[in-house]
Amino acid sequence: MDSNTLTWAFYLLPVIFVLGFAISRSRSHHKSVSILTEAEQAGLTEPASLHPVTDPAKCIGCGACVTACPEGQIIGLVHGKAKLINPTKCIGHGACKRACPFDAIDLVFGTAKRGIDIPHVKENFETNVPGLFIAGELGGMGLIRNAVEQGRQAMESIRKVKGIGKGQGLDVVIVGSGPAGLAATLGAKQHKLRAVTVEQDSLGGTVYNFPRGKIVMTAPVQMPLVGKIKIRETTKEKLLSLWQQIERDQSLQINYREKVEDIKRDGDGFIVTTTKNTYQTRTVLLCIGRRGTPRKLGVPGEELPKVVYRLIDPEQYQGQHVLIVGGGDSALEAATSIAEQPGTTVTISYRSGNFSRSKQKNQDKVADMAKAGKLQLLLSSNVDHFTADKAIINLEDKQIEIPNNATIVCAGGILPTPFLKQIGIEVETKHGTA
Repeated sequence: MDSNTLTWAFYLLPVIFVLGFAISRSRSHHKSVSILTEAEQAGLTEPASLHPVTDPAKCIGCGACVTACPEGQIIGLVHGKAKLINPTKCIGHGACKRACPFDAIDLVFGTAKRGIDIPHVKENFETNVPGLFIAGELGGMGLIRNAVEQGRQAMESIRKVKGIGKGQGLDVVIVGSGPAGLAATLGAKQHKLRAVTVEQDSLGGTVYNFPRGKIVMTAPVQMPLVGKIKIRETTKEKLLSLWQQIERDQSLQINYREKVEDIKRDGDGFIVTTTKNTYQTRTVLLCIGRRGTPRKLGVPGEELPKVVYRLIDPEQYQGQHVLIVGGGDSALEAATSIAEQPGTTVTISYRSGNFSRSKQKNQDKVADMAKAGKLQLLLSSNVDHFTADKAIINLEDKQIEIPNNATIVCAGGILPTPFLKQIGIEVETKHGTA
């Protein structure tokens, strides 16, 4: 190769590199804009929980956050800056923030349009009430992996509280045995703390109430005494079976069917009153869900026994006319699982014109089943009232009646704000602020 060729190659290679980079960025931009536009046109613009917000002054558009997101096509590059392009699909992994080399991403709750009530919690998971801690879903962390990690870290903080291991009472009362509560219970045993765990329902918390067979997305997590659990995709049954095995292997004592009624300050500690016992403890860790009280429709006939607020077993609805009210994942999963039962007629009633807070795979399954005639969709509708064997629904500008043997209302739950305020915990409404 002569000197002229080498010279040309020397100058040409950087040009080719820059041109290739520009083409790649342009394609990335157009793809991100397309996804964002589609989401905006469908009205899918409100994140359900924790989500990233980018500071354009710090972002250089390196794309590290895009690559890091395990869900794919949730965050993208628009005009050279990172932006949430598929808001309703973001489930709060936080991998984008950790991957950003320029600290350009904050993780926030709520938006300017829709606020989310979040208890005030410090970095060590302690609330404004000294000695009272919160971990998991109640604090906004519904993702299983995050909830487990919070339960573990919260117990690390609790064991360092002044007075732990001294006095006559307990060191900690753990309320709830979901992912955070289970991890905290293991942590308390690991550190030999005097602890009691109470659970108003069953092991697994919110996961226990998932529809049978629901796929639970998780990731490898570090559990005290157990080590790393490498699970990425499993069923509700398999995950609960694993937790039950851990409970047996570690000889954990969890007091089931015991609900906390009050928590009162007692010197440096607390008196926890439940439906079965009274406990004196130095600290309390709340690992309860955000949906302890189901959100009701407030319509006549809702008090009928046929109206319930969660799905236990799809098989119990064989041969019945079933109405599902709601448009989130729990509603769509309940509808499709029941529609697969012999002889069922399933109708979904949802107040909006689209399913803005559900996973795409659930939306696709509902669309396929509706197209195949296996279920009926009544979008932009509201239940007017119930009778013993019918549901009367307002659909746009008319009212219709459908046969109805059973109704499952999947309208979410009400944050236990009154209980939190009763025990002194400050609750703030987040509107997209860190």
